[in-house]
Amino acid sequence: MSKNDEKSPRAYVFCIANQKGGVGKTTTAINLAAALAILKKKVLLIDLDPQGNATMGSGIDKNNLSGNLYQVLIGDESISNVKIRSETGGYDVLPSNRELSGAEIDLIQMQEREQQLKQALAQVLDDYDFVLIDCPPTLSLLTLNGLASAHGVIIPMQCEYFALEGLSDLVNTVKRVYRNINPDLQLIGLLRVMFDGRVTLQQQVSNQIETHFGDKVFKTVVPRNVRLAEAPSHGMPGIVYDKNSRGAKAYMDFGKELIKRLKKDSRSDKA
Repeated sequence: MSKNDEKSPRAYVFCIANQKGGVGKTTTAINLAAALAILKKKVLLIDLDPQGNATMGSGIDKNNLSGNLYQVLIGDESISNVKIRSETGGYDVLPSNRELSGAEIDLIQMQEREQQLKQALAQVLDDYDFVLIDCPPTLSLLTLNGLASAHGVIIPMQCEYFALEGLSDLVNTVKRVYRNINPDLQLIGLLRVMFDGRVTLQQQVSNQIETHFGDKVFKTVVPRNVRLAEAPSHGMPGIVYDKNSRGAKAYMDFGKELIKRLKKDSRSDKA
């Protein structure tokens, strides 16, 4: 993925997406943001889910916001005025709460309704190295705004039977958005999460994924980990809550692997 054009914005914009709920999507978004921040990268985490879990998991009270993503999408506020610093994570957050649910109705009436987030992001992209978008687990106008804004999609997934079916649907969605809305959109990679190597089925599904997607599968595997699950209730990423836990170490490895992969892709584009 080339970022060598002088006119291109500095930040990589990645959606963390999966159309299946409960697969560690928000956990991945929060902990990847924290890992990249620890690695001295400037990060903006966008909470595109009305549940506001990425907001709360970053130590920000979603019920006490002076502004949120809803106002940004309908054009009443700028990202610069609404973003909040996650003191526990070391990154900026564009927060959300249930008010975001109303954006669907307002967006339908707008021209270029799937481009509202992209237009708002254009004003701040040069301030960051990475923008991570935590998408809701549905193909909605909110998700389309995320995909229309992004350079790529990172898919966290569990190695379970039904996950393969959902993965196929998501990959097809990415292809449709690429063809019809965003020609810059790529599948960056698949991240295996909540992995338990003692379960034979999970090992089999993991092997199937590697066989089918090849180098699109990240080498890092995030284990099922209690400390990662506990961290959101304390308003901090798991990578900060217990940096020595297996889950925290895996997400640090993932941040390093992502940066290494992007550098490699950049060298390939130059060649």
